[in-house]
Amino acid sequence: MKFQWTLILGLIFAVVIAIFAVINVNPVQVNLMFNVVQLPLILLILGCTLAGGLIVGFYGIYRQYRLQRKVKQLEAQIAQLGETPVADSGPVGDVEFDNMYDRKEDPAVSSFSDRKL
Repeated sequence: MKFQWTLILGLIFAVVIAIFAVINVNPVQVNLMFNVVQLPLILLILGCTLAGGLIVGFYGIYRQYRLQRKVKQLEAQIAQLGETPVADSGPVGDVEFDNMYDRKEDPAVSSFSDRKL
């Protein structure tokens, strides 16, 4: 469902860009740092939109590749951990959190609130 909404929004965006480009057909001067050229604004708008789409697309492909590599690496770690025996240290629920902070502190080290100014 998410892919369908993304596709619909992408198509709406493409139609808006196309309408905007068709309205602006006047030639403009473009400075390319080494040369100045005259281009119709429609070509400039569509070219920049295409370049932006390609950049976003290639970044998405790169990110997907990295994520797939990370998934394979983590699956290999899970398989490796599944093969090694784990020492039984007892259930995790044996920790008494209520008594954790009730222990007596060393008199030389006192809390900040107990200090006299």
